[in-house]
Formats: sequence, C-alpha cells, structure tokens
Amino acid sequence: MSKVIYEGWMVRYGRRKIGRSFIHRRYFVLEPRLLAYYKKKPQDNRVPIKTLLIDGNCRVEDRGLKAHHGHTLYVLSVYNKKDKYNRITMAAFNIQEVFIWKEKIEFVIDQHQESQVPNGNKYVSFEYKSGMDNGRNASSSDCESQFSAQEDEDDNRPHLLRRTTMGNGPPASVFDWTQEFDSELTNQNANNQVFSRKHWRLLQCQNGLRIFEELLEVDYLPRSCSRAMKAVGVVEASCEEVFELIMSMDATRFDWDCSFQYGSIVEEVDGHTAILHHVLQLDWFPIFVWPRDLCYVRYWRRNDDGSYVVLFRSREHENCGPRPGFVRAHIESGGFNISPLKPRNGKHRTQVQHLMQIDLKGWGAGYVSSFQQHCLLQMLNSVAGLREWFSQTDERSAPPRIPAMDNMARAPALSKKNVKLQESSVHPTPPSFNQINAASQNSGRRDGHSEQISEEEQEASQTKHENNVKRTGSEEEPVNQIDLSCFSGNLRRDDRDNTRDCWRISDGNNFRVRSKHFCFDKSKVHAGKHLLDLVAVDWFKDTKRMDHVVRRQGCAAQVASEKGLFSVVFNLQVPASTHYSMVFYFVTREIVPGSLLQRFVDGDDEFRNSRLKLIPSVPKGSWIVRQSVGSTPCLLGKAVDCNYIRGPNYLEVDVDIGSSTVANGVLGLVIGVITSLVVDMAFLVQANATEELPERLIGAVRVSHIELSSAIVPKLDPETS
Repeated sequence: MSKVIYEGWMVRYGRRKIGRSFIHRRYFVLEPRLLAYYKKKPQDNRVPIKTLLIDGNCRVEDRGLKAHHGHTLYVLSVYNKKDKYNRITMAAFNIQEVFIWKEKIEFVIDQHQESQVPNGNKYVSFEYKSGMDNGRNASSSDCESQFSAQEDEDDNRPHLLRRTTMGNGPPASVFDWTQEFDSELTNQNANNQVFSRKHWRLLQCQNGLRIFEELLEVDYLPRSCSRAMKAVGVVEASCEEVFELIMSMDATRFDWDCSFQYGSIVEEVDGHTAILHHVLQLDWFPIFVWPRDLCYVRYWRRNDDGSYVVLFRSREHENCGPRPGFVRAHIESGGFNISPLKPRNGKHRTQVQHLMQIDLKGWGAGYVSSFQQHCLLQMLNSVAGLREWFSQTDERSAPPRIPAMDNMARAPALSKKNVKLQESSVHPTPPSFNQINAASQNSGRRDGHSEQISEEEQEASQTKHENNVKRTGSEEEPVNQIDLSCFSGNLRRDDRDNTRDCWRISDGNNFRVRSKHFCFDKSKVHAGKHLLDLVAVDWFKDTKRMDHVVRRQGCAAQVASEKGLFSVVFNLQVPASTHYSMVFYFVTREIVPGSLLQRFVDGDDEFRNSRLKLIPSVPKGSWIVRQSVGSTPCLLGKAVDCNYIRGPNYLEVDVDIGSSTVANGVLGLVIGVITSLVVDMAFLVQANATEELPERLIGAVRVSHIELSSAIVPKLDPETS
C-alpha cells in the first residue's frame, strides 16, 4: 500500500436526480497519486468506493457553504481539468478540518507540478476567483473552460499554475477594501472610488479599540455620506470562532452587536454570497428619528494565511423593497477582516478590523452631523462586543461549526412614534422546476458518475427511508382541523401582543429540537408544527395540591373524549401557602400506532420519566429570572416527581414542581414577579434512536403576565376506586 499523506472521516455531499441533497459519512484517504474514499476504515486491501487520480492537472474548488436539512456544511470539490465530470465532492461541519484537507491535496498537486517543471523551476501559485475578470457572473466551471486553452499552453511552460476556484467570486459592485493597491492602480481607479483606501488617521480610542477615519482626497463629498471609519481590536479566540459568530444572524447576535435588531436571508446566491435584510437598532433620539434598515450583499472568503474576509455593499432586490416606517440606509463599503495573530500564554489571538462607510439617509443624516458619527461608532463598537463575548465565555472547547444561515425564528416588534410595526421575514424565491431539474442532472453526472452499485443502492435505500420517515411524521399530524369552539378554560386565550393574564399558542419555530441527523452531528433544527392542538388552559388554586384534574366535570379533556378525541394533559403544580395548578389540554384525533408518542402514552412510568422533556423560555422578564429559568431542555421525570394517569381517552401528567429543591428555589423567585413575565413552554418526547428522529413537539404555549387573583377553586369529582 502506498504511503498515506492524510486520512480521516469526512462527509460526501451530492444531489440526487430529484434535486434533493444527500450526505454520507465516508473515510477519505489521500495518497501521493490517489484520493479515495471508503465506507469503513480500509483494512486488508479493501476496495474503495471511488478514486480520483491526483496529478498536476487537478484543481480544488471551494464551493463554500451548502445547506442540508437545517444544518450547513463546508464543501470542497476535487477534479481533473482533463475530465471535469469525474470529481470527488467532500464536506465537513468543521471548517478547520476542511481547510486541512484543502492544504494537503494542494500540497500533493504542487509536488506533481514541480516534478513536471524542467531545471527545477517552481510553479507560480495564485488564487483565481471566477467571475471577476469578465463582464458577467460566470460559474467556476464556465471560467475553467474560458481559460482551458491558456492552461494547455501552460503545460509546456516552466512556470505552472495551480488555480483554486472560489464560487463566483465577489460581485462586481462589492469593493474589496482589504486588498492593498499600488499607486498606479489607485490612480487608474480614482474616478470610480469616492476616497483613497490607503490613508487613515487615528480618530480616538474607545472601549479598548482604535477608531480610524479615512483621509479624503476628493473635493466634494455628499453631506449625508460619512467618511469611512474602521475599528481595530484584538479578540482572544481563533479566526474560525470569530468568523462563525460574525456570520450568525440569529439570537446570539444580540449578545455582542448592540446595533443589531433583526436579520434574515433574502437570497442565497452561492456558497460565498448572499443577499441579507438587516434592521438596525440605533439609540440616537429614537422618538424623533425613523428606524433604519439595510438590504445588502454579503461576500466572504478564506485566504491562504488563515484569515477571513467578509464584505458588505448595499444593493436592491425585488423581494426586499422599502418597508413602511423605515428609512433604507445605503452601505457604500464595509465588512470585517479577521486575521490570525501569534498565540499568547497558550491562547488564540485574532485581529478584527471592522470597516463601514454608510449613508444613513433621511433628514437626520443630512442636517445633524453628530447623528451620522454617533450611529457609525455604535456599529463599530461590535468589535468590542466580540472581544467581551469571548472573554466571558468558557465553554468553547468544541470545534467551531459553520454557521447555519437561517432566518430568525420570529421578527421582533419594532416601535416608531408609539406605533408597533411587525417586521416579516423575507424568504428567497424558490427555484423553478427547470432549474431544479438541470441542477440535479448536472450534479448527478458530476458526483455519481463512477459510483459502484453498492453506493447507489445505499443512496436509494436512504431515499426510501427518508420518505418513510417523512410519511410517518405527516401521519401524526391531524388530517382535519379540530373545532376549538366547543372547548373552554377559565384562563382566556388572546393572540394579540402586550395582553395580560392570558395564553396563546407559541410558534414551534421558537424552539430548537434534535434533527434527523442528531445522532451523527448533534445538530438541532426549528421544531415547526405541533403534533397536538392546545385547546384550553385552566388556572386553579386550592388549599391542597390538586391531582387528577381531569376528574372535573366539563373540562376540556372530557369534552374531547365525548367527541372521540384523545387528550394529553399537563398539570403543573405550583406549591405555596396557596397551591396553584396550571393545566394545559392538548388534543388530537388519533395517535399513530407505533409512533414515539404512542409508546410514551402507553409505556410504563420508567420509560415516560426518561423521555418527557420540557423546553422553557422567558421572552420577557427581569434578567435574574431569565438567567435562573434559562432555555435548556429538561427531562421532567428526572428533575421533579411526575405522576401519570392513563384514562380511556387521555393521559394526564401531574408535575410536582415543589418536589425539587432547585426547582422550588427558582419557583420562589418567579412567583413573586409572575405578573411581569411572559413565559414560553414546549412539551415533547425525547428521541434517542435514529428511527425516532427528528423530534416533534407535543405542543407549545405562551402565558403572559398571569395574575394570581384570577385563579379559581376547581370542583373535582371524588376519586373512583
């Protein structure tokens, strides 16, 4: 067997003929002249599933980020320019592992090219970004064909070229301010640039950052267009960790970016480019100044030295037009430059530069100079937020993951002059059938061309399994809507915002549950639609603990039983000088036989205690309460005492919160300020095995500003022996 240069587990990524992506865990082996992958770690001359001959004609294509079933992979494609349809596409969830493979494969290619060069001359290596040198946005394969003649000529020259393609390259409208230009190039582009990119002066030091301002070399600059400014700081984290956090557009961004209020993806152009919508949170006299939002293109890349570049530039998009109540700001140029520094005391160190030149538009930007500078400094201070976030976070031992570019689960309510405006998410336009069909055919021809029969059979088997899982999930959902008018509880339902002493159904996308591939990569996805319908909520009080509340005549569970429906009832028992119980009634037409929910309903108490899970959240409340309650999923049967009562058409779960000292302490903190809290709760059965995934919510509820005085004393029928 030849000498192995590098080996390890990676993911094979591809698309089937129907257009759906798939991944397979494979063991990749890189040898001096061969790249191959196996189903298992090779032993005893095991035959690989697929091989690719490595020589000086090979190329490594950086395909960037690709989404697959709620999580994101970083994808590389290795091919020979003499036979582009014979390629191996590999991916990983860990960005560092991907670039280790990239460097190893390029090292082997370099050795082959050097061996072909006479007189020992070395080849010239440079990074080619397709789509930059021509007038249209060409794909990487298009650009390879455009230069194929030149490459054939280069085969006979003493200086050989190894090109690494990176998607479509940055859009033509996005200026890369991280590149250093010589004076000649700067003079040539002087007519196209508003300011010189080379001259900066230190404006001030703030929050441990150096704030620089661009020195202008133009005679006139529009009043509303600010000078370019950048903040430079050092963060004790690796470049990958900083890059992951900067690319995120979810709730974690609130922890370090004080200018962020809401963000979503409008369109994902390719693995390196996306169109984003971004709402700014500016604190400069918000009563008088309208809020600002942005629609801009974001491009990113990783350089050979391990640094990352993220570039911004505003643009228009048909699916992201101007919004009522907002002023659309314009980014002239901006982004992040994330560069590695030498470690100190064994800790990673990264220099982060954040540049922004923005026109905030509106009368405030045009006539009040302090408004523009104040808001710009607020945005640049996100570098200080990054530094503090990493300095106060201990659990960073897990390898950095590629950020999933998901829309936020729910847009927050935005205020303008005491008027509440709800920001809606912008979703990308779905591709046409012809586009899906063409993409799937090309992908199948490239990635599955030389697969053996065993690999194709496995893919077909996995497709069938995925269809069965999808069918099972759909069977658990009610076919017809349940008439909710016949159910009632003493706590009223109100779906409006800012209402008090009421409940409403919480959106399942506010919670993250185990995905279909959790056993493989520990990923989680938004929960989505509930399995059961929440039809009523009761709020009781008494001098003693209230068990088996389904005994109450006329309760929602009894009404459901009369209509042939099945109920799952959760009775949260709150101990105090006066005992309280909040009862949630979840109803469905039937439970699918053999499903995880059916096994939970008909299982024994030991199984139920090991699977019943609660996901809490406090969207509105004091900081102390939110930190005490948290949002970590909890196995109720392991944390507190649960009593299960299985009736003819119902299952009641009595949860005694007072049975746990820790839960009782948190409850004592919550009960005193319950009128000021908004609490979300989701109930589900934990999935442990692959065939049980993905997890599905039994149901979720939001209770708002509950008043203790609104609880009533229930009249329970006596227990029957």
